[in-house]
Amino acid sequence: MLDRWLPTDESWTNHSWRTVYLVILLTTLLLLLDVLADLMKWFSVSHLIIETLAVVLLVGLLFWLQWQLLRSRGEVRSWQGKAEVAAQEASHFRQANQALLTGLSQAIDEQLQNWSFTQAEKDIGLLLLKGLSFKEIAELRQTSERTVRQQAGEVYRKSGLGGRNEFAAFFLEDLLLPNPAPAAFQSTETPAN
Repeated sequence: MLDRWLPTDESWTNHSWRTVYLVILLTTLLLLLDVLADLMKWFSVSHLIIETLAVVLLVGLLFWLQWQLLRSRGEVRSWQGKAEVAAQEASHFRQANQALLTGLSQAIDEQLQNWSFTQAEKDIGLLLLKGLSFKEIAELRQTSERTVRQQAGEVYRKSGLGGRNEFAAFFLEDLLLPNPAPAAFQSTETPAN
């Protein structure tokens, strides 16, 4: 019955948030009863029980919310630490491999020029290589997703490649598989004599 009054988003599926909502609802009802009792000058043991229950529920809820806040802050600090470590590792990688990265960037740029890409097509191609989605590219370039799709189609057509995967593989495949190929990619069969 209460389901039609409760939020329906995914975060609501967490059982603890339903409990908090129900505690707040129950406390509100108890406080409404208390106000009604005060208006009717109904001072009895039941009145004291209603007030006590409302206060206990609110204090319990306050402690739970404080605990959730502290736990969330801890998680945020943990993720911030992980993000800092990742940023440091990326920076170290860039510094250690600057000459290689510069050479790769130049080689990619030369190939895009060989394919006679326009500047917009070069931009799209580089963003595709970086792994951005059409939607992300459209937002970054402040254009429609449809325009980005059309430009990506031109990138694939001019390069003679079948799509995003082939386009990325053209530039990156040889970088990812050292020569000779690892044992996992070599045939395990021995030649017949």
